[in-house]
Amino acid sequence: MNTKEKQKIQTEFKEKMDYDELLNCMRCGFCLPSCPTYIESGKDEAHSPRGRIAMMKAVVDGDIEPDEDVKRSLDLCLGCRACEPVCPSGVNYGHLLEQARDIIYQNSNQSLPIKAARNMAFEHLFPNQKRMIGFTSLVGFYQRSGLQNVTRKTGLLNLFPETLRTMEKVLPAIPKKSEMQNRPRYLPSLTEEKKKVAFFSGCLMDTVFMATNDATTKLLQYAGCEIIVPETQGCCGALHGHSGERERAKEMAKKNIKAFEDEQVDYIITNAGGCGAFLVDYDHLLKDEPNWAERALAFTKKIKDITSILIELNFHQLDLQLDEQIITYQDSCHLKNGQKTFMEPRQLLQSIKGVEYVEMKDASRCCGSAGIYNIVESEMSMQILEYKMEQTKKTNAKTIVTANPGCLLQMKLGIEKEGLSEEMEAVHIVDILLKAYENCNRLTTSN
Repeated sequence: MNTKEKQKIQTEFKEKMDYDELLNCMRCGFCLPSCPTYIESGKDEAHSPRGRIAMMKAVVDGDIEPDEDVKRSLDLCLGCRACEPVCPSGVNYGHLLEQARDIIYQNSNQSLPIKAARNMAFEHLFPNQKRMIGFTSLVGFYQRSGLQNVTRKTGLLNLFPETLRTMEKVLPAIPKKSEMQNRPRYLPSLTEEKKKVAFFSGCLMDTVFMATNDATTKLLQYAGCEIIVPETQGCCGALHGHSGERERAKEMAKKNIKAFEDEQVDYIITNAGGCGAFLVDYDHLLKDEPNWAERALAFTKKIKDITSILIELNFHQLDLQLDEQIITYQDSCHLKNGQKTFMEPRQLLQSIKGVEYVEMKDASRCCGSAGIYNIVESEMSMQILEYKMEQTKKTNAKTIVTANPGCLLQMKLGIEKEGLSEEMEAVHIVDILLKAYENCNRLTTSN
């Protein structure tokens, strides 16, 4: 950063940062044991929540400049928000992190390649579902056409970093473009109707993970839900909000609020922990906009994770069964720390006959995925994943269950790196629950 950039950033820190929230931090250190980057950096205070808040406050107070060390500390943060539940003062660290990143990224010159990549992703790809479908369908063509086999055999993949090479192996089979374009907008209950819900289908979830979205709506139908899927909804904006693009995130939030607010439903259901945590935070994102604050609050009150509604509708009391195996659960950070959903996934998994549920040590510690963190901060991400895989192996589980697409790919990546693909798999919780239900209800599911 040059001097002019630093001065502008410092001015905006003073004007835009929530100073009262910065003062809420008592620097007690309760957050330190919960922070993966603090632990993996050798307990470097600069990479702890307490340290980052101290730096933010010091920039506001004019004690330090917003230099590259400050930016680096904020960039290295996973944004997992594990510090929030353990904070005795209730500091909203995630809000502070988003504010600081937004100020820095909106006022710093970036290299042309980085600027172009951010512009492509944040302005053109994620906000436009048609483009998302077009882009992911190209990946599907690559998988089905034989190009994938050719690329692997010729060694072209070796031109890419190891993490991207491994990620290419663990991507699910991408649906055809026609399948992604023809998505149902209404689904009736398949049992006695108990609730009318809307489904937030997301961007990547309705393309790369379309099969999991289908499994989610099928579970809701079995649980007694009539389902509306608004056509005008779009990406939740989490990637933008976490990456210093708050204004674009606000635009996307408004689009989603408009898409859902006329639907007379009991809940808006999500199946991705990262999306759900950002959706439930729309009221904070838009709190300073008079025309949107109340509408955002009404929207957030209806957000509910798929596991929560299944417990509410007593899905765990139905007949669920799988082949004998050990399963374990890896928390989605944002599902636990953002949506406060912790016991529901465990209760559902423990209700499946034929399986032994084994709790993983530090199951709620971040796996290192964190959106695109495992790509842009690969070294730290792999350190965190290595610890996670050590704990996973100790459970002797055949199946690792999680509730977020990023976590799912990260755990698949860990399985691949450890050479365990023949004896272990990672699955989304709705996929395993649907299989467990249909194993015991074949007559119902065949109709």
